[in-house]
Amino acid sequence: MEKGDYTISDIYQGGYSTFDSNKGYGNVFTGYRASAKTLGMSTDARTANALKEISEQLSSGIQTVEMSMVSPEVFESIPTQQLTEINRLSKLTGSDITVHAPVVEASGITEQGWNEINREKAERQMKFAIERAHEVNPDKSSPVTFHSSAGIPGTEWKTIPWGEKKIKGEEQRLIVINQETGKMAPLEEERKYYPEMKELRKELTAKDRLRYQQGKIKETEIYKDIPLEKGKYLSPEQRLKMLNDTEWDNSLSQILFNKERADEILQKNQVQIQHLMQYLQEGREDGKIISPENLTPTQKQAWSHFENARVYLEDTHQHLYSLFSKAYEYGNPQQREELKKISEKFKKQLPSDPGDVAGQSKAMQTLLINLKERKVTPNMYIPIEEFAINKSSETFANVAFNSYKKFKNNAPVVSIENPPAGGGLSTGEDLKNLVEASREKFIERLIKEEKVSRSEAKKQAEKLIGITWDVGHINMLKGQGFEDKDIIKESEKVAPYLKHVHLSDNFGLQHTELPMGMGNVPLKGIMEKLGKKGFEAKKIIEAVSWWQHFSPGGKHNSPFGATLEAIGSPIYTEGVGPYWNQALGFQQGYAGGYGMMLPQTNYDLFGAGFSQLPAELGGQRPGGRGGRMSGNPME
Repeated sequence: MEKGDYTISDIYQGGYSTFDSNKGYGNVFTGYRASAKTLGMSTDARTANALKEISEQLSSGIQTVEMSMVSPEVFESIPTQQLTEINRLSKLTGSDITVHAPVVEASGITEQGWNEINREKAERQMKFAIERAHEVNPDKSSPVTFHSSAGIPGTEWKTIPWGEKKIKGEEQRLIVINQETGKMAPLEEERKYYPEMKELRKELTAKDRLRYQQGKIKETEIYKDIPLEKGKYLSPEQRLKMLNDTEWDNSLSQILFNKERADEILQKNQVQIQHLMQYLQEGREDGKIISPENLTPTQKQAWSHFENARVYLEDTHQHLYSLFSKAYEYGNPQQREELKKISEKFKKQLPSDPGDVAGQSKAMQTLLINLKERKVTPNMYIPIEEFAINKSSETFANVAFNSYKKFKNNAPVVSIENPPAGGGLSTGEDLKNLVEASREKFIERLIKEEKVSRSEAKKQAEKLIGITWDVGHINMLKGQGFEDKDIIKESEKVAPYLKHVHLSDNFGLQHTELPMGMGNVPLKGIMEKLGKKGFEAKKIIEAVSWWQHFSPGGKHNSPFGATLEAIGSPIYTEGVGPYWNQALGFQQGYAGGYGMMLPQTNYDLFGAGFSQLPAELGGQRPGGRGGRMSGNPME
């Protein structure tokens, strides 16, 4: 019904209908529906009084509570007796208690770089968290959430406008780390200016190259000129390749300098040294004792040159061995195979006589030439995500192995959470790769040390290592220009590994944590991609910003009710309507609008048609003692 420039819905929001179960009065319903029993609440991470926090949550009827202890100091402040009491309380109430472990950097990377001592320290902290979590749940395997990273920087992405489309996934800023020193460096897109600016029009095949060399293809068909003032843009990946090539070339150049110095000495004094070697050889055959003091001045001079060349070659030899070792340690499997061939060739060329400096120089020359080949150049600098996965997977595998070895079938589950997007190891692809690497290392250790079959080891790996998916954290990719479809796609990648879900809403720009329905997280699309595992997983409400801003006077104003509305949980345990997202039409909540526009007291005071007079004119209120003119005194 319309009248003028307003409609009835402007003043009366209507009732609900169980026949229209998807309708929600207000703007909080996300379109995703789940029962209240699959939801849980996190405790206040700022306090170590976990027993009090969990008791308050359970007293309100919540069936799952996550003991959120993200600070190592707070976590260690929880008395051991409280953990035992929490276990008793969960048994008494039939509830589930999960644990959010302290946030530590599993890779061992700090602002100063990486070292193994830091990684081992993080591993010990995580093992301690598992042991305390087992005290809370000693009779079953329960998820213990660890962050995949804790503050290390990650790759920053950008979106490029292109007509009506956007090209996604081009790095804007790449963080790399030196595998040997552990030092980090940022690489950004950079424009370079060269005296001759040419660019390939397309990738050349071997056939095209041959035809170009034969003059059958014109240069203009292969290359295009780039104006000098325009310059050439180098992507972070291109700069990374140049950095690795330059680093390796510089290392070889220093070795080459020492070898050329030895060659120069040998060449200039070739005749003198040759005579000296012949004289020394004859002396050995005759059994004469020859020392530098017995040499003639000319022979002493030759001996000095010989010693200088030998020292340079020995230094070259040592550095070459060190460089070869570095290439083998940080090379990929294909490069290692090539290095094995190079090693065999060098061994055959190296003379058995240590006095044959010329022969040594020739063998080293061949080794240097082979090491300069790009196919064996090791990637000393790699993206920080690749490095962190390698180191963190070792930590997570060891923690899971320790959990299995101590607690067997009741071992806590290592559930790895994505941190806020923008940090290291925060995407779905990162977590997928981290879990797969952790499981594989866990399997290998289980087979080797516990003598179990590969199939059993794989089964245990899939049980004990998985993912906690935080929908609010991944939504922060929007701050870098990504859209809902990108957020949903990242969620799809983690679905096979899912153990646990964290629910928090935001607008993708700041790390705020509100109840669902109060931001723009595409929850419906995310949960559809998480599928059956997402439906069955415990979904923990993390709403730190709610506790901070919407609990006036410190009163316990839980965000649980607002979340029930946002995900449309059934009001009744039977699982049929009405639903909490419909409750906005008859029971006002946080997002319920203006409330009841015409409450019952309105009719009591002002009457309702001809059948009921207003109280002021003698009408009687229900349950009252009469009207104003009834003769009864006013109370």
